[in-house]
Amino acid sequence: MSQLLHHMVIALDSSGNSILDLAGKLAPQNKLNLVSGPAFQMQRELQWFKEVKQIFPPLLWDGLNDEKKAPHVVFTEEHEKLKVDGEKWMKDTSSSCTIAASLIATIAFAAAITVPGGNDQKSGFPTFSGNIAFIIFAISNAASLFTSSTSLLVFLSVLTSRYAEEDFLHTLPRSLILGLLTLFLSITSMIISFSATVYLMFGQKKVWVLLPVATMACLPITSFVLLQFPLLVALISSTYGAGIYGN
Repeated sequence: MSQLLHHMVIALDSSGNSILDLAGKLAPQNKLNLVSGPAFQMQRELQWFKEVKQIFPPLLWDGLNDEKKAPHVVFTEEHEKLKVDGEKWMKDTSSSCTIAASLIATIAFAAAITVPGGNDQKSGFPTFSGNIAFIIFAISNAASLFTSSTSLLVFLSVLTSRYAEEDFLHTLPRSLILGLLTLFLSITSMIISFSATVYLMFGQKKVWVLLPVATMACLPITSFVLLQFPLLVALISSTYGAGIYGN
């Protein structure tokens, strides 16, 4: 196939377009619909353009077609609207997640100041400081505060990104992956912290309280997994997986 590939690479159509110029054109809508979301579509288009560029002679990367346009110029012009739509999608998603992370950080900070059971008036230490459930509360609440703060900063970085074409390939998806992972950890830690507080206040020496508390605690975690996990899997697969090329 090497000889056939060589002829195909250097061939031009009637408008002077090489295969790299053609790869820079926007894919048909039925091909774009194979992935959901304009940001994913922009990433896939970039991956396709980069893949074709690998087999194209480097000396011809800046070659002009009959319209005096280089392949990268063709790509930029063809994907201008898709890039704008992808930027809007990323900002809308990040804004929603920023609100959630801010609320969790606020709750975790307030819970750290007003510990369950209050403090001992003589020593100043928390009343339940020697209880295992209190230790679980303290650790999970701290984890919730730290992970939600990290998630907040990550999503803020997405909102203030420059949104260049190349950013849609790795930078923006990687930030969104990190933000979603830390947001999930913060939600999980917050639920564990709240469950430990409920047990401390109402479940002392009542083991049966653990069952309904644990059952109800699983509901928000399960909901987040069902609603956001497909997006996270798609992000990881399209960014770090073999993709459509299998290499």
